[in-house]
Amino acid sequence: MKKIFNALIDSFIDNKVGITQNFISAQLSLQLKQNLINIYSEKLFKHAGTGNDKDVKHDSKIRGDMIYWLDRKHNNSHENAFFDVMDSFILHLNNTCYTGITGYEFHYTLYPIGSFYKKHLDQFKSNDSRKYSMIIYLNTGWLEADGGELCIHHIDDLQIISPENGKSVFFKSNELEHEVLCTNKPRMSITGWLKVNAI
Repeated sequence: MKKIFNALIDSFIDNKVGITQNFISAQLSLQLKQNLINIYSEKLFKHAGTGNDKDVKHDSKIRGDMIYWLDRKHNNSHENAFFDVMDSFILHLNNTCYTGITGYEFHYTLYPIGSFYKKHLDQFKSNDSRKYSMIIYLNTGWLEADGGELCIHHIDDLQIISPENGKSVFFKSNELEHEVLCTNKPRMSITGWLKVNAI
């Protein structure tokens, strides 16, 4: 795992955006995707909003994704296996880069056909606990025509990242504005943030 962790960190150092394949195993990726589909079929997903819990707003003209928060309290073996990988990554990140990460939060994300998320930063103005953003894609057989790319706004250029299965993306939550382009088929991922002073 350290080789994959280092590849993610090294590409982040090179370009402010870390990208790697197989951050989680192919088997776990499929298990998480099926878990997402099952939970969605049970109508447990909620429409995502903007802002924090105290000032959340819902506007489909800004974002159209739906989410379901992961939690060890669910006692779901696949979610817990994912958290085990994250615990190992954070330990490695703190030991090698001295980031001081103390917690995290992750949710399943589903973008229905025709949905998107306009340009934004992940860190709240009123709360700076989110330090790094992470996305792990769960889309098998994704094609260029399917759309749904992550578009990251660097100072001098745009970086377009396709949401292919097994790909993981890592960047600072307060630095890079980004958006999700319109998707032409359901787009699935695990999305979250590495935090300091997390409760």
